[in-house]
Amino acid sequence: MSTKSREIRLASRPSGWPTPDNFALATVELPDPAPGQVLVRNLVMSVDPYMRGRMNDVKSYVPPFQVGEALTGGAVGEVVASNSPRLKPGDVVLHDFGWRDYALADAAGFRTVDATAVPSVNAYLSVLGGIGLTAWVGLVDIAAMRAGETVFVSGAAGAVGSLAGQFAKLRGAARVVGSAGSAEKVRLLTERFGYDAAFNYKDGPVRPQLKRAAPDGIDVYFDNVGGEHLTASLAALRRGGRVAVCGAISGYNETQPPPGPDNLSLLISKRLTMRGFLVFDHYDRLPDFLAEVGGWLAAGQIHVEETVVDGLEQAPAAFLGMLRGENIGKALVRLDR
Repeated sequence: MSTKSREIRLASRPSGWPTPDNFALATVELPDPAPGQVLVRNLVMSVDPYMRGRMNDVKSYVPPFQVGEALTGGAVGEVVASNSPRLKPGDVVLHDFGWRDYALADAAGFRTVDATAVPSVNAYLSVLGGIGLTAWVGLVDIAAMRAGETVFVSGAAGAVGSLAGQFAKLRGAARVVGSAGSAEKVRLLTERFGYDAAFNYKDGPVRPQLKRAAPDGIDVYFDNVGGEHLTASLAALRRGGRVAVCGAISGYNETQPPPGPDNLSLLISKRLTMRGFLVFDHYDRLPDFLAEVGGWLAAGQIHVEETVVDGLEQAPAAFLGMLRGENIGKALVRLDR
């Protein structure tokens, strides 16, 4: 028997900020799984900043979304039908076929996860998933953070930033500073996520605010924002400082490239290191990541925040809200209601 499934498609490519008109909700009929395939009912899906870049028809590290086709992204679901010995009905799986109620694909595209080992399967899209791995790899491998150092994280109340600050403290950072876009988020950074100091970048220029929050300078900058934040951080970094470039969301929706830092010569005089990275290149670090972060999570040492909306039809709104910075922690869409 066929299965009706709704999916969110890219209706048109945005120019500047996306709008609801760039998305379309469609219903399709999925056949029974062919040999080697499984049918998965999605429980929860992720919306992430990188998806904005995939809406443009440009060459990048992942292929662009195609107009008229369903979007994709991280999701957790339950196998409801299987024609593969690798998976059986009832298995909970992590995969990249989000933005739809049901996913039909080869079993090789799904990885089983233990739903009983976590408070919620949402964890596999946040603290124990690519988001958590991004924060951990950025600090441990890319920035080579050492105990006793001062760390600055931009976009610190978001999915990656809210974890990066906590990981830094757990790994012995002497001081962790964060920036966010509202007074409420700044309060949460210090009261809930363990940041030593935080500021609202909308209150004024970043550089003097960072100077007040880290008067002796910083050793590591975890960059989720780019632009003015990067310029200010280069000025604040001490000799031998490191920058892990994770994202540059400040320019994702600009129709013209935003101005770049005008103080890159500091890389030379301060002997700085600035390195960009993609989490896809670091999946070999999953065992070490899961061992350390999984232990912290089990011990109750990590606060995981989520902004969850219900219903596939709300996925575009959740995505747009995430781009506007309306989320705290990981932005998710619950599909099993």
